Amino acid sequence: MSQIISSLADVSHQYKALFVDLWGCVHNGITAYPEAVAALQNYRAGGGIVVLVTNSPKPRAGVAAQLGQFGVPDDAYDTIATSGDSARAAMLSGAVGEKVYFMGEWERDSGFFDPMKVIENPVEITRVPLQEAEGIVCCGPFDTLADPEVNRADFLFAKQKGMKLLCANPDIIVDRGEVREWCAGALAQLYTEMGGESLYFGKPHPPIYDLARRRLADMDADIADRDILAIGDGPQTDIAGAMGEGLDSLFITGGLAAKETKTDKQPDPAALELYLQKEKSAPTYFIGKLR
Repeated sequence: MSQIISSLADVSHQYKALFVDLWGCVHNGITAYPEAVAALQNYRAGGGIVVLVTNSPKPRAGVAAQLGQFGVPDDAYDTIATSGDSARAAMLSGAVGEKVYFMGEWERDSGFFDPMKVIENPVEITRVPLQEAEGIVCCGPFDTLADPEVNRADFLFAKQKGMKLLCANPDIIVDRGEVREWCAGALAQLYTEMGGESLYFGKPHPPIYDLARRRLADMDADIADRDILAIGDGPQTDIAGAMGEGLDSLFITGGLAAKETKTDKQPDPAALELYLQKEKSAPTYFIGKLR
């Protein structure tokens, strides 16, 4: 039965590993949440394993570097699984062809095109203009504040050419501090609605959970799904993914859904129930902020 808890420690002793979302849970895109960091450190000190499972299009090393900049210490987690790494593996295996049109911020996302040692005989990827492309690699909007509709004309051309869009981050929106921004998932959603084919590799889709389990295996940790708790603030990504994978979940109501759930320190029970009915979501536990 679902329940509102006061701290991670109330239930974490039941689990051997955590799959933890980052943005909105551990940091706000600018700085770390001290209580969340402390909760993860305490969990690890008790022998638990923390896998950060993020829809970031960055490779694992890029996310680790970013966490350091935000003030998340190394002892708050064991390993990282990123949507970017799952999507990169697909791209380098030829999922959208060899000539690709890139969408995103190159200065931020160029690491997406770095080689991966785990891919045997990777295809040679070349960035080209849309008119010459075989497919689209989308790490995010060119302008995170612009309505995704600005891409409709390009997407119509791509759809008519039969291009597939590889989405490196299925998130629709994210809050960077107090500013709400569009993510790659919003572009992929539009492309799909227009009749194009979008390929997803982050939450709630299976590839990133397969990668997270491989990260556990790399640590020689043989952990059953019943012993994993997934934590996140996205009902259609973190919680939907956990439900699809048969994992228990902890919904952070003070993230993306803070307004809808009337979360101050904790969510308003009536508002939370209405929100979950609307989202068709059924987390195992709830808490205002990870602590």
